[in-house]
Amino acid sequence: MQKKKAIMIGAGLSNMAAAVYLIQEGKWQGDQITFYSLDDHGSNDGAPTGDVTDEYWNKNHPMENQKGYVARGGRMLNYRTYVDLMDLLDRIPSATEPNMTAAEDTRDFDAKHRTFDKARLLEGGKGIIDGGHLGLNNKSRMLLTQMIMMSDSDEEKLDNVTIAEYFKEDPAFFESNFWYMWETTFAFRTRSSAQELRRYMHQMIYEFTQIEHLVGVNRTRYNQYESIMLPLINYLKEQGCHIVLDRLVTDWSFKDTTMQDKITVTGLHMLNVTTNQEEYVAVDDDTAVIFTNGSITDSATLGDFDTPAAENMDYGAASSLWKKAAEQFYNLGTPDKFFADRDASEWVSFTLTTKDHLLLNEITRITTQEPGNALNSFISTTPISPLHQKDVNMSIVVHHQPHFTSQKPNETVIWGYFLYPRRVGEFVTKPYIEMTGKEMVQELIGQLSKVDPGPGNIRDKEALIMDSVINNIPVYMPYASALFNNRAKSDRPKVIPAHSTNLAFTGEFVEQPYQMIFTEQSAVRSGEIAAFHFAGIPMSRLVPTPRYDKDLKTLARAAKKMFA
Repeated sequence: MQKKKAIMIGAGLSNMAAAVYLIQEGKWQGDQITFYSLDDHGSNDGAPTGDVTDEYWNKNHPMENQKGYVARGGRMLNYRTYVDLMDLLDRIPSATEPNMTAAEDTRDFDAKHRTFDKARLLEGGKGIIDGGHLGLNNKSRMLLTQMIMMSDSDEEKLDNVTIAEYFKEDPAFFESNFWYMWETTFAFRTRSSAQELRRYMHQMIYEFTQIEHLVGVNRTRYNQYESIMLPLINYLKEQGCHIVLDRLVTDWSFKDTTMQDKITVTGLHMLNVTTNQEEYVAVDDDTAVIFTNGSITDSATLGDFDTPAAENMDYGAASSLWKKAAEQFYNLGTPDKFFADRDASEWVSFTLTTKDHLLLNEITRITTQEPGNALNSFISTTPISPLHQKDVNMSIVVHHQPHFTSQKPNETVIWGYFLYPRRVGEFVTKPYIEMTGKEMVQELIGQLSKVDPGPGNIRDKEALIMDSVINNIPVYMPYASALFNNRAKSDRPKVIPAHSTNLAFTGEFVEQPYQMIFTEQSAVRSGEIAAFHFAGIPMSRLVPTPRYDKDLKTLARAAKKMFA
């Protein structure tokens, strides 16, 4: 149903993408679009630590040390698959590089700093593992092949099936190099959705042949706030869009109709979290409401060098609002599948800032690779998984420096994460979730010491490394992997639900044909679909999605790689 104005609930990537397409393809004026959001960086964040300490989720958890930088997470790009993202970035100017679009900026940087990971997996006593040997047995190969060959029409056979259940006859799969790399590249867990794993197998099948080096990964020049979000924010503000921050949308007003499945939003209730005042925004017949119905960074909290990140038990802002809509209408999915089981979805990450390159140079020596090429995952020496098997303890990403435009020339920023924050460290004997930033650095040095080939050992420089730390920010994210939680296809609403007159859903908790989630690609495409719908643009004009699972040469190379 064509509209003339739009209210965006949430100012993350998907809704900003929708606004760009409404302006450029729908020929809307920017002042017809208004955002209401707690912040304007979404999951693609990155900032000096002091800039985010007073944001909604952090204001009750003050930090003593507000120096350095923080990025709750980071996404790896892939030009071959992220076609909608690159289309979007080609439409807006770079925020840092004159006379370049944001896409040209990224392609220019990536062409000069190609990814080639030499130390994707590391293990104590062995050092760098040959990840090119996937370690799959015949049962694993058969089960993976069946998943890859499963047609879209049969996908519902994997409704409510976990990855562990799918591979229950082959537990050895979870100690293969393939699994170690796949789980830490994409953040899957054994309890994650087998249905979602199938989509990744389809859309990222060509990664079989290069996953040990991540040569298919493309990276932005700086952190994803400055290289992706800031260009969008700058463009939309120049176009006259209204971006109203510090607003928590708490409830809906819907039109009463005889047919109880007809969805028409008539108003939004919200809280100004700065003044603590209640506000109400009426929604007229000409206005679309485009809602990002879940965020993996909702309820995330920060610690510092001497303080662990506090555990915030809030259900989440976006998901709470989604739940209220789903309670009124029967075709809007099941929020609890994604937001009521933290054990299936929580992470702890950290952002480490140092005043010199000592630690960076030690990591370069140990891994034999330059900064910017690395996702290094450390395999345990003893069984630690729920299946009583070895698994990855922690992973780090060593960025090309500088990772922030305001970094000093001698500063280093490194990011890392623990997929299972309740596990206990090997060198700091407490759960990762309870560790201070200092203790996470100590755990990292310990993991590096196990795989250090010499001469000497990184332990010899531990005091100097600790003295170089400006700050290390632990981040607790209860919903970081929520989008992979086990579910059925019907547990996520469609971008345009049936019988909706003015409400669309965007982001990574919506159901889109073929799209895999946890990617900027799916986020942008959901916004594009919503924009096209409300601007009256035929869906045939959507950016074409490549189908590598139907390319015979790609499938043949993948099949060959399975036997490596």
